[in-house]
Amino acid sequence: MYKNLRRAALAAFVIFPFTVQAVPLQACFVYVSPVGQAGWSFQHDQGRQAMAQALGAQVQTRFVESVAEGPDSERVMRDLAGQGCGLIVATSFGYLEPALKVAADFPAVKFEHAGGYKTAPNLGTYNARYYEARWLAGYLAGRRSKTGQAGYVAGFPVPEVVQGINAFTLGMRAANPQATVRVSWLNTWFDPAREREAALALIGQGADVLTNHSGSPAVPQTAEEKGVSVIAYQSDMVAFAPHAQLAAVTHHWGSFYTQTAKALIAGQWRPTPVWGGMKDGLVQLSALRADLPAALKSDLEQRRQAIVAGRFKPFSGPLRDNQGRERSAHGALSDEQIAQMDWLVQGVVGTLPAR
Repeated sequence: MYKNLRRAALAAFVIFPFTVQAVPLQACFVYVSPVGQAGWSFQHDQGRQAMAQALGAQVQTRFVESVAEGPDSERVMRDLAGQGCGLIVATSFGYLEPALKVAADFPAVKFEHAGGYKTAPNLGTYNARYYEARWLAGYLAGRRSKTGQAGYVAGFPVPEVVQGINAFTLGMRAANPQATVRVSWLNTWFDPAREREAALALIGQGADVLTNHSGSPAVPQTAEEKGVSVIAYQSDMVAFAPHAQLAAVTHHWGSFYTQTAKALIAGQWRPTPVWGGMKDGLVQLSALRADLPAALKSDLEQRRQAIVAGRFKPFSGPLRDNQGRERSAHGALSDEQIAQMDWLVQGVVGTLPAR
């Protein structure tokens, strides 16, 4: 599956010389937050562990957690490269420029960057179409919300986050055309106290369903405490919100990391962008609550199948932004348009903060 994704993208890139990687491969991961028990870094670490289990003696892995974006991440990656890591996986958006600098100084080391938009001879990028599952999550929220108002706790206004907000809103309004999604920006990826404060404020403003793009279980925990619903992100958070969680948009990196390491060991790795979706297993709407009506589950499954088969695309026109400007009269947005998304759809209450 992932070999096919990489092969399809090769035509757009120059082929660089490669060598077979010595075994065992030293695969090193850099995380922006603590691994913890759920969340962004937890899911990447689950992928690391799956790779280690699948490849056995062919690979040795380690990780560094709670590494801030910017100079700290460059220092950590430089140290790892100097210590013999053959593969460095940089798992946060703000690691891109530091990773490019380190990659230039260590041409024998291969790098994979999550969510990046630049490559180098020894640095590839990978991402998931989280927005596909976000659309389904929004549709579920729209079917279950009594107030027609959802709250969205968001980290930074990078395109990946904006895509998620917009897809969730479009899905919610497909179920309830009058629904609105109110956004609270954190300007951080991981801060449980601020995530909780944002969730409380959104509940106070009328939201009876919450979701988030942040790194801790604080939003699901707050939903559980206050008796509102939540659709978790990154991990299944039912342990933190056993009564509140309707479902979870979950990330799955094990197969991708395994195939990446195999390609590197075999000397077949290329710095090729990967952008997979639900059909590739990278993202799913998971952990649907058992007591959801059977008809609703069937409806969600049919819509999931339509997205996987390409019969339905979440960003299909007509589309207007929340200022009333027409963004697409008909048809679906292109990958390039989605990748550069810097506007909010009609139904979102809020604005994009300056970056």
